[in-house]
Amino acid sequence: MKAALIVKHGDRENLIVGDYPKPEVGENEVVVKVVAVSLNHLDIFVRRGIPGRTLPLPHISGGDVSGVVQKIGANVTNVKVGDRVLVDPHIQGHGALGEDLTGGLAEYVKIPAENLIHLPEEVSFEEAAALPIAYGTALRMLITRGKLQVNETIVILGASGGVGNAAVLIAKLAGAKVIAAAGSDEKLERLKDLGADYVINYNDVDFAKEVWKLTGKKGADVIVDYTGKATWPKSILATRNGGRILTCGATTGFDAVTDLRYVWTREISILGSNGWERKDLEILLDLVKSKKLKPIIDRVLPIEDIKEAHRLIEEREIFGKIIIKP
Repeated sequence: MKAALIVKHGDRENLIVGDYPKPEVGENEVVVKVVAVSLNHLDIFVRRGIPGRTLPLPHISGGDVSGVVQKIGANVTNVKVGDRVLVDPHIQGHGALGEDLTGGLAEYVKIPAENLIHLPEEVSFEEAAALPIAYGTALRMLITRGKLQVNETIVILGASGGVGNAAVLIAKLAGAKVIAAAGSDEKLERLKDLGADYVINYNDVDFAKEVWKLTGKKGADVIVDYTGKATWPKSILATRNGGRILTCGATTGFDAVTDLRYVWTREISILGSNGWERKDLEILLDLVKSKKLKPIIDRVLPIEDIKEAHRLIEEREIFGKIIIKP
């Protein structure tokens, strides 16, 4: 089968499209014919090589997968051949699809049957593939961990990416006032279209000072910062007394400086959020089905353009999700 293969950890030149053995189904497994895969910054990290983690090469990344059941194992009863499905990328006891295990950037992928969620006809394969890692992470971070409330002010850094778009949309559904930050005026205009109440270009201004102004010198109730090292010190400054900082990653580096004086004097809560739960994905599918949520897709590309897709993510030239069609 055709697949996007990481043949060596490093730059984009180590990513090729080539042949790979089609997976054989186990008795509790399903082979899915892949229709759509959405990329995440995680795919970049996997290609570059995650410190302390060794993967057999060549490796196929890609955790966000939707498709059609092509073959089922002898013990499988929850799905049948021909079913439209979304894959929950968290494989219990084994890690994450595409990160720890062979992923979905291929014509076929093997999945434990328990990880499949029936895909409603009202939800497209592309919309479904956009959901698990970015939207699932955002939903858990804002609602389950962050306890975001109606009329609270939330600042979302990196709002033009997959998780950022998801956070803006989910925050608006929760009734919050959204301050969205991104690195270009064009992206800011699109964030306004998504419903952001205020926007900040953090390449032009000090976002902490802008947040201070926009909140009447009180600071924000909630800051979403998965950028890490580059923005963390100012995120602390932009948080009000008793406020919360939410993080689910660190795209610019995890060794961020924390000025503890502000943490204790303002009684700031720093909350980590890691991934999603199955129920989060089911909630998201229901929201898309009912037209209350529309995932933001930047573009759809064939698997042959996988290097370009990685480039677009690395150089921050996207707004929303990139979908790959194997």
